[in-house]
Amino acid sequence: MPRRHLRMTGAADCSLGAALRDLRTELDLPAAFPAEAMAEAEAAVRDPGLSAHEDATGLPLLTIDPPASTDLDQAMYLERRPGGRGYRVHYAIADVVAFVRPGGALDAEAHRRVTTLYFPDDRIPLHPTVLSEGAASLLPGEVRPAALWRIDLDGDGRATATDVRRALVRSRAKLDYAGVQRRIDARTAEEPLTLLREIGRLREEQEPARGGISLDVPEQEITGHDGAYGLAYRASLPAEAWNAQISLLTGIAAAHRMAQTGTGILRTLPIAPDGAVARLRRSARALRVDWPHHVPYAQIVRSLDPRRSNHAAFLQECTTLLRGAGYTAFDHGELPDHAVHAAVADLYTHCTAPLRRLVDRYAAELCLAATAGKEPPEWVREALPALPKEMAEGTRRANTVERACVDLVEAALLEGRVGELFDAYVVDVGERNPATGTVHLRDPAVVGRIEGGTAPLPLGERLRVRLTQAGPAAKTVLFAPA
Repeated sequence: MPRRHLRMTGAADCSLGAALRDLRTELDLPAAFPAEAMAEAEAAVRDPGLSAHEDATGLPLLTIDPPASTDLDQAMYLERRPGGRGYRVHYAIADVVAFVRPGGALDAEAHRRVTTLYFPDDRIPLHPTVLSEGAASLLPGEVRPAALWRIDLDGDGRATATDVRRALVRSRAKLDYAGVQRRIDARTAEEPLTLLREIGRLREEQEPARGGISLDVPEQEITGHDGAYGLAYRASLPAEAWNAQISLLTGIAAAHRMAQTGTGILRTLPIAPDGAVARLRRSARALRVDWPHHVPYAQIVRSLDPRRSNHAAFLQECTTLLRGAGYTAFDHGELPDHAVHAAVADLYTHCTAPLRRLVDRYAAELCLAATAGKEPPEWVREALPALPKEMAEGTRRANTVERACVDLVEAALLEGRVGELFDAYVVDVGERNPATGTVHLRDPAVVGRIEGGTAPLPLGERLRVRLTQAGPAAKTVLFAPA
């Protein structure tokens, strides 16, 4: 079954809470931070390492995040270059190294956690919240240490020059995606926000030109209101895609900076084998998605409308080509054989979310050292060989949490409705057993496994299904053809 996207939006306290607490125990997830790690964090808040940071508090940066977010990794300011020769992107990324001492108890705990884990009702942070939602977060009006990128673009959105250095910054405003989209659509946005659309669209145009793809897969969103909870499908806003392009731009710039020096860690994805692409073409035919042989995969993906059921099903199928992503470290001047991220169609690294992802702290240090013409810190070099495995294990755990949360909410939402009929459409069919697969309900917003029939499932077609399993005890839902 393709991996489902999940976006949390503050589910309310309800009977689901106990089941989610049990889930955290069952998965043996980190609990409170050790006392020694907390003591280090609190000491770092009182006396962070800021001696190497230049003053860039005059930049009118802003953040764009979900409304409830307080662990703010990135802030940006976009402007036109002097003389109208393209654009300049200022992108500040929280400087975690100013607070986390390499080799200390807090560092060791971050290596144990690897990523922040998100639940509908809570989160398990990578760093203590006194840092991740306080002293290290790029909160508005607060002076914060950052790795400040400056990326110059030409008039077509291609990067022409990059620079990164440590700086003290101060965000002017905390914006959310919906508000940004409204202001841009209403033509009331100031130039930095209108440039987000302008640069974002240019970067989107660069993506297929280099062979890259972005999948706009419909998300399931857990919602909560007045003690109740539910699920809804959510289409992403254009402003989210434009914002993601700025992050992607920075990840590409960072990867090339590391490649130039011969030491780094990349986010990699192998090119899909011919058999996988051939299977996807068969799925396109089954779903009545027109895919001429001369049209590249990336181009057909960009033409899809996720609001159409057959296109949404095909987008789910497309995620199979993105499996196998990992991390690859290199040192002493040798790039790995398979260094490119196939979906990005370029060198790429994770560097823009250090409050929530371990590897980003190391990528930042490698880029800062490269820009300054220095050797990477020894603590960074020593950690590189183990980082890919650490990140793989942490990513697997985060994916397990995400899947388990969605399954649990779906099961709780449909409790007491076993035997009822629902309208759905088939988004995935088993290769070995085409009578099994995955269905996407129209209402409520549930995606579940279907089995029990004898005839092959009609991929992309509407289907009447019967709920055969649900409830918190089951922890998942199951359907059968009606």
